[in-house]
Amino acid sequence: MSTKDLAQHPLSELRQDICFSDYCCVNEKPAKELVEDDKSEDEDVVINAWFGPSGTISPLHYDSKHNLLAQVVGSKYIRLYGEDQTPLVYPHEGTMLFNTSQVDMEHPDLKQFPEFGKARFIECILGAGEMLYIPPRCWHFVKSLTLSFSVSFWWC
Repeated sequence: MSTKDLAQHPLSELRQDICFSDYCCVNEKPAKELVEDDKSEDEDVVINAWFGPSGTISPLHYDSKHNLLAQVVGSKYIRLYGEDQTPLVYPHEGTMLFNTSQVDMEHPDLKQFPEFGKARFIECILGAGEMLYIPPRCWHFVKSLTLSFSVSFWWC
């Protein structure tokens, strides 16, 4: 298994053991739309498991949904860039990777990506038992510092 790839895994067998947080019910839809929506809250939340050894990396990217990342085992380093930093993180253009940065976060080439050094970010270490909310279109880079198991909850 490459430490450069962070694979998401379906939770079919573990699903009954995981309950989603009330935070996943926070929604930007007007109250009227929420009442008229006949889907259950559970159907609106996508749950993924993330498992990997120390050094596993998810490259700098953003997701279009709200994201609540729950660290179950181990710890992860996370760096966040706001949506307003998009021009400075050099997203791929015109490809399926439009939501992924071209910059190698561990070895940024400031000659090739000179504006990247100006991008403002915040960083944290997410430990077992902690959760982090990542807003839609917030750029994030994730690296496992130890053997790690996380669960993410995505919703619109």
